Amino acid sequence: MNEGRVSSSFRDPSGFVFRRDGVHLRQVNLTYQDEYDLLLRSGLYENLVNDELLVSHRETKARSPKPSLAYKILQPDPITTISHPYEWCFSQLKDAARLTLKIQKRALNRGMSLKDCSAYNIQFEKGRPVLIDTLSFESYAEGSPWVAYRQFCQHFLAPLALMSHTDVRLSQLLRVYIDGVPLDLAGRLLPPRTRAILPLLVHLHLHAAAQKRYARARVAEASRGRRMSKTSLLGLIDDLRRAVENLRWKPTSTSWLDYYDTHAYAPETLADKRALVDEFVASVQPKRVWDLGANTGLFSRLASDRGIPTVAFDLDPGAVELNYLECTSKGEKNLLPLVLDLTNPSPSLGWNNQERASFFERGPVEMVVALALVHHLAISNNVPLADLAGFFGRLGRWLVVEFVPKEDPQVARLLANRKDIFPEYTSEAFEKTFSQVFTIHRAEPLRGSGRRIYLMEQTGDPAVA
Repeated sequence: MNEGRVSSSFRDPSGFVFRRDGVHLRQVNLTYQDEYDLLLRSGLYENLVNDELLVSHRETKARSPKPSLAYKILQPDPITTISHPYEWCFSQLKDAARLTLKIQKRALNRGMSLKDCSAYNIQFEKGRPVLIDTLSFESYAEGSPWVAYRQFCQHFLAPLALMSHTDVRLSQLLRVYIDGVPLDLAGRLLPPRTRAILPLLVHLHLHAAAQKRYARARVAEASRGRRMSKTSLLGLIDDLRRAVENLRWKPTSTSWLDYYDTHAYAPETLADKRALVDEFVASVQPKRVWDLGANTGLFSRLASDRGIPTVAFDLDPGAVELNYLECTSKGEKNLLPLVLDLTNPSPSLGWNNQERASFFERGPVEMVVALALVHHLAISNNVPLADLAGFFGRLGRWLVVEFVPKEDPQVARLLANRKDIFPEYTSEAFEKTFSQVFTIHRAEPLRGSGRRIYLMEQTGDPAVA
């Protein structure tokens, strides 16, 4: 792990995040002294931390990389897994928006205001969203408008409206526009009927028009007459909250969403598979697990129910949505569902291609689970077995992987409308190829099928983050 300033922490003059001896620390600059003291003195920090809305910290005497600028050095509680807004399902983004507005309302009632509403300041820890940027607050002056209003609309309201009223896959615009979806673009993509929805008319369509109108105006002209009373500002927050609450999306039936129903294993096969995966997890006792192609998390929970922090990645936003809703309804604290296309995983994005960490940079982990996945990557996407072995080898020390032979109905379905150009797709070739990267400890057949579940350990014992 590299030491020094974290690559994503450079925009805020109030301070920055850096690493020292493998620990993430946050420097509070002297320029932010008054706001930081007010955050503590007002009771806002204590209030938010006690309700688990803001990550807690302790002040430390750690050495600063820029001591001439330093007022305080903080050690925040660590976040288990960093995720990005374009990896969240609809309800995750909605819950992050709710949290942001709740914090802003509490801040106003204690003489402060959020100066920053970046969705990247929210992370999911112990099954719920939490604000991780302690320096997002500033003192509130009566009559001041909310400086983060536009950012909230771009990072939360616009993508939620697009996901709700146009297509849920438009959340991926956040991967292109990491500073939030431009409001004029959102307005063009939203159906005309959204102009009849008052909150969307005001906060998206008219807001976009106002941005365009003021784009060429001088700052003084654009700011003239923009005073807003605290009562009006609280009303704005409530209006945005209602706008967010009224946005809804329900997953529709897909082949992935209904996988265990429409492509059901025989009962004995499914029971055998669950027992083997559970046995493998118990024997390894990994510190962290990534379940790739997790669907709604049936097998992910074999790890998370043991108290192991587990990320359940899946391509289908509907499956991730249902997984997350189950997590929230049951109060599950160790499972984080995320949307991810393994054929195009999250890259390094932003300034200098280092501002937002890639999928690989957030690993490796102790164990990777890849069930009923290899045939999709190898046959549907033409990924050679050697490439798959190398891919899994980059992600973790232990691998629980399922091989589905050509005789299986699922592989036959993939080959039904295309030429079979995969002579190397055999169990023998799979074992030989993966043995070049992993040591195969177990290879267990699944009853009632030709499938096998493997427990493998990477050769060379990679360092685990």
